[in-house]
Amino acid sequence: MTRRNPPAVSLLLPLLAVATTSLAQDFDFFYFVLQWPGSYCDTAKSCCYPTSGKPAADFGIHGLWPNYNDGSYPSNCDPNNPYDASKVRDLLSTMRQKWPTLACPSSDGTQFWTHEWEKHGTCSESVFDQHGYFQAALKLKKQVDVLRILQDAGIQPDGGDYSLKSVVSAISDAIGYTPWIECNNDEGGNSQLYQVYLCVDTSAAKLIECPVLPRKRCGSEIEFPSF
Repeated sequence: MTRRNPPAVSLLLPLLAVATTSLAQDFDFFYFVLQWPGSYCDTAKSCCYPTSGKPAADFGIHGLWPNYNDGSYPSNCDPNNPYDASKVRDLLSTMRQKWPTLACPSSDGTQFWTHEWEKHGTCSESVFDQHGYFQAALKLKKQVDVLRILQDAGIQPDGGDYSLKSVVSAISDAIGYTPWIECNNDEGGNSQLYQVYLCVDTSAAKLIECPVLPRKRCGSEIEFPSF
């Protein structure tokens, strides 16, 4: 004779599973975060180039992060779906160029991409599988050339100081939406242009005005170091 769960339990368990999954994967928008390698490296901690060699002097992808409109965000939503390089094999060459790791010790990027998929990407599974997630970020990188935008506005990665207002204005004038700028400090304690946050809709295809911005703020003058 086959033993069955009581009806109340057998009905409740699937409902709980569905509710948990939908809550874990629900989000309101993405932050698309681009990182200036010169600022990552120009700190007391320094950096290590990936095993493929020194990256191009360009903003690299840091991540595509699901967020909520109240400023919080989901993370590590599906431990049963780890990063699998075989699922993005056709993208790996471009990922090495556009999404390079600068962490020490030198590596091929696998640890970085694993972290980004497992912490952030798994929380967008209602929209993307692994291939779709990384492909969406690469498409956004191609769509918005932040370095060219800044250079066209006379803002060069030459170690000079620029007003935060001019950096924000250059980007917002070019894309039609206000970016958020994150700064870090060089060894001398000077504030420098570190990361650019752009907001994207839940399809990761359309830029939008940011519903909420991170709390940290840069000084009014920031350095744009060379790389």
